[in-house]
Amino acid sequence: MDWSDLPIFLEVARAQQLGRAAASLGVDATTVGRRLRRLETAVGQRLFEQGPDGQILTSAGEDLLARATAMAAIASDIRTPPAGRTEVDGTIRVSVAEGFGTWFVSRHLGTLAQAHPKLAVDLVATSGFLNPTRRETDVAVLLARPRRGPLRTRKLTDYTLRLYASAEHLAAHGPVHGIADLRDRRMIGYVPDIVYAPELRYLDEIPGVRDPVLRSSSINAQAHMIASGAGIGVLPCFIGEAYPGLVAILPDIRISRAFWLVTHQDTGRFDAIRAFTDWLVALVGRERAVLAPD
Repeated sequence: MDWSDLPIFLEVARAQQLGRAAASLGVDATTVGRRLRRLETAVGQRLFEQGPDGQILTSAGEDLLARATAMAAIASDIRTPPAGRTEVDGTIRVSVAEGFGTWFVSRHLGTLAQAHPKLAVDLVATSGFLNPTRRETDVAVLLARPRRGPLRTRKLTDYTLRLYASAEHLAAHGPVHGIADLRDRRMIGYVPDIVYAPELRYLDEIPGVRDPVLRSSSINAQAHMIASGAGIGVLPCFIGEAYPGLVAILPDIRISRAFWLVTHQDTGRFDAIRAFTDWLVALVGRERAVLAPD
């Protein structure tokens, strides 16, 4: 028996409908049905019958409900901190895009540490992501919404990208008034054949722009090249506006993307993980103007 199926069973028993249970759990009804069938196979008996208004417990289901409820109560006692202790502790791993981790999350983590001094956070900010489905990470901030897996997913925030150049580059090569002015400029971007997500193909959305000739898999390396005067490139505004000496050009060209907040459905309610996700959701709400400036 997969013990992670028991919370699914308990929620269906409470809600008495697959759809309502799925909505409460943050998964689709197909997943709930599949997990119930797996549980029924494991115990060797039908647990629900389909009634006119939803799912009705069988006698075997009633028996399992009593046992599972007792187990849930024990688990709740284990999770409940001793009287007088409210601190969140433990260690969580968070996987985020390199730029978002370097230029946004890491700059604010001190406020989380102040609020939860016993919470340890491993911030994995790389080109590519760890997989919450395979339990490689507790929390992931992804560029696209996952289409499958036992996950809890929500849109974290939209963010905006623009073209940037250094003040020195513009002084040396002249201002940029339109796309035509970019045809003779050196462009900076990702290495085309190792772009780890299609959402990173920013330059494809700007018609008439030359292919980049200075390329890196790292958005931080691209930002450094742009700041050095080596050329022009696309950066998230939360990087471009924070980098000294960078100037946004062609204000009519704006590229929109989104970050998605993802946890595993079996662990997303753990206190440490909820403390981090609640903090991050509140943070992006306060910093909306930095992430998606008008």
